[in-house]
Amino acid sequence: MWLRIKNLSLLCLALLVFSCNNKVQTKVAEDNPINNPQIEMDSVSYVLNDQSFIGFIYFDSTIHGKRPAILVVPEWWGLNDYAKNRAKQLAGLGYIAMAVDMYGNGQTGATPEEAQRLSAPFYADPNLAKSGLDAAIHQIKLHPLTDTTHIAAIGYCFGGFIVLNAAKLGSVLNGVISVHGGLEGVRPDKNLLKARILVCQGGDDSFENPHVPTFKKQMDSIGANYTFITYPNATHAFSNPEATEIGEKFHLPIRYNAAADSASWKDIQAFLKNLF
Repeated sequence: MWLRIKNLSLLCLALLVFSCNNKVQTKVAEDNPINNPQIEMDSVSYVLNDQSFIGFIYFDSTIHGKRPAILVVPEWWGLNDYAKNRAKQLAGLGYIAMAVDMYGNGQTGATPEEAQRLSAPFYADPNLAKSGLDAAIHQIKLHPLTDTTHIAAIGYCFGGFIVLNAAKLGSVLNGVISVHGGLEGVRPDKNLLKARILVCQGGDDSFENPHVPTFKKQMDSIGANYTFITYPNATHAFSNPEATEIGEKFHLPIRYNAAADSASWKDIQAFLKNLF
């Protein structure tokens, strides 16, 4: 994570533009230029603990029938363009993907202080990760294109902390993926953790790497089904193209690493293909 005032971790940064379109159509050709997917988006709203949340669901309209669903949990800035773009990419691969609003009412943080205020309750009580993600899981299952028996979640930075803790606390997921995500939180319980796990970690992530030994030891102690991949010379937030610019602006040791971004994206695709 790019910055956590309490323990000096950092969370990644991304664009803060919030889309208000109820339905849009976009072409995503990067991952599948031959099939030329047509990506559409449905917005959904739901209520949890008297608070309203919004999600953006993306799917390829050229594909017919149900398909596996993937929840995309954003950085600590809240629901942003980076999370939405990743969801679009996943939709282009043939999944149905939902960019998740963890804070409610589409809240985003414009400064590190605001983002820390929004994310702090989740670090103080990881059960919020489970309740928030479970609500999103319920919503994606309601979509007519979702294969409700095949659900996964991917989280970036703060989102990685969210999906890992939700899985450790028993959220019903086939698999979760953490990309330069937070490795702290609750201890895994073999009676609760059923999801397969992929962790994509930067080799030069000075903020999360100190937690790696404990994370692996805890996962190994219960025989968890997890894969931990380290990308050489990659700092925290290596997958975000905005990382270098934002890192310089806030004087943070983070940079975009195109090689690590590409390699991790391939590893993510392979993990999902094997999972489903």
